[in-house]
Amino acid sequence: MINAGTMLGRALITGSIASAVSAAVLALLAKAEGKDAVQPINATSHWLHGEKAGKVTAIDVEHTATGYATHHAATVFWAALFETLQSATPDARPGKVIRNAALVSTIAAVVDYGIVPKRLTPGWEGPLPIRSVAGGFVGMACGLAIGGFVSRHVIAR
Repeated sequence: MINAGTMLGRALITGSIASAVSAAVLALLAKAEGKDAVQPINATSHWLHGEKAGKVTAIDVEHTATGYATHHAATVFWAALFETLQSATPDARPGKVIRNAALVSTIAAVVDYGIVPKRLTPGWEGPLPIRSVAGGFVGMACGLAIGGFVSRHVIAR
């Protein structure tokens, strides 16, 4: 088992990468759906600004900064679970990393859209159809996997 400081460092690195990758995927999916690229991240600020947040098409501090900070914090939270799974065994083979990333992203989707109150969901379903919401979680899984590989090279045991 690795120490708490190492675990926190890895979760911050992995979560930051996963946050950036998933936000980029959401932006691309929004454009593919005929929406503005920033709408999914703005929608994440709905916990503070209500459902209208997903309709905001401009980058601003009120919606975009709040939405991205919320998205980033949530992704780092999920990265902590991912890194806990990763640390359970010293095996860092690509298959294990990808499996754990997919598992954690699936858990996040179930919790975010099946368990927590609507006010605490990511809000992506406002501007995006369900297929693109699912794509956002696939982006998160890819980001977790990439982050998992990077964090191991940056922070050794």
